[in-house]
Amino acid sequence: MRYKIKAFFEMDWLEYYQLLVKRINAEINMQTKEYILSIDEEEYKKFLFETYRLEKIYIDYNNENIGHPETRVRNLDDRFLRKIRVEEYYFTVTYPFLGSPELFMVKPTRFYHKTQEILVDDINYLVSFDFAFNKMNKDPHAFEIEKQGCYCRAFENVSFLNEDVEKWNKELHYLISNIFNSIKDKYKSERDFFAAINVKVNKNTETVFSTPIIKKKDVPRPSVSDNKEFSSEPTMSLEMYLDVIKVIYEAGKSMEKKPSLYIDKDEEGLRDQILFLLETRYEGITATGETFNRAGKTDILLKYADDNSNLFVAECKFWKGASELNKAINQLFERYLTWRDSKTALIFFVKNQSFTQVLNIIKNESKKHKYFSSEKNNRGESSFAYEFFLPQDREKRVFLEIIAFHFDK
Repeated sequence: MRYKIKAFFEMDWLEYYQLLVKRINAEINMQTKEYILSIDEEEYKKFLFETYRLEKIYIDYNNENIGHPETRVRNLDDRFLRKIRVEEYYFTVTYPFLGSPELFMVKPTRFYHKTQEILVDDINYLVSFDFAFNKMNKDPHAFEIEKQGCYCRAFENVSFLNEDVEKWNKELHYLISNIFNSIKDKYKSERDFFAAINVKVNKNTETVFSTPIIKKKDVPRPSVSDNKEFSSEPTMSLEMYLDVIKVIYEAGKSMEKKPSLYIDKDEEGLRDQILFLLETRYEGITATGETFNRAGKTDILLKYADDNSNLFVAECKFWKGASELNKAINQLFERYLTWRDSKTALIFFVKNQSFTQVLNIIKNESKKHKYFSSEKNNRGESSFAYEFFLPQDREKRVFLEIIAFHFDK
């Protein structure tokens, strides 16, 4: 389905919040009394959580597609109020995105007072906007300024909206439990009353109910970009990159709980446990460690199997302080990354007792680095998302995830 809306300005967050609560209520009330009383409560609540959990919006700016423009004529007034005909290019700029599509309609609780009409394609997960540009103006810089203005008006509220999404997801378990328990208690009270006055139960309703199956997303795969005429380079989609980061983050958190997995292990031993999960997860991908790339050996390198193109580069380090963090970033960007490497990560294994202090250092020092461009939405308590730029090309943006794990035993 494709629909045009004013970006993040169609309904207030409170209105959307109430709509979601009504949906959960309707979902539970739609079930029979026997279902609610007989179903495995925890499994059903888990199903509801996965169904109504919201996915944050991420715009894949690196895969921008500028379509071939139409030419249109407009009648405008000049400064003497005379009618003049102006020929304009009419451009459509499209981006892939991740997240819950209907969130594009919602105005967050904190917001910028700007918007832009956008077209949302919630089947192919594409979002686009249109703008006019004077046909006589052949200045690329002026075009970029106009396009970026539209981009800001369209997507400047993404970060604020994602803050509301994060709060919703944190409250969702509690909200579902309250609604479900209220309805179940009502049915239990009714059942107990019927039992007290000796109303017979229909034996045909005594059955075992199963929780609905939650449809899992397919594991993302790399795709060959056709957004630019000159490019046929296999690229890692934003969806796949976020999946890779999630796999690494979940693996490290699991290792934190099992000291036997990290005690007495060196960087290579810890890296190999992460590498094993990555190389078995994705079809058409090879995952290697200690592989030459540009001017050095990188710890983790994901490649497209068909033509050996790089998709993802990561380095693993034991934490040795702020100066070593800067050295690690320098090493990654100055020695390992080529112009075509745009998805990367630094993984730190932290032995310090004060893990919070280390996380604060990472958050503060990363933004001071000479290649820092912007901060993105963090994906966990110890997983920090940034955009940096290549030292040899300030216009080339690179996704950098800095992840820390607490291995203090």
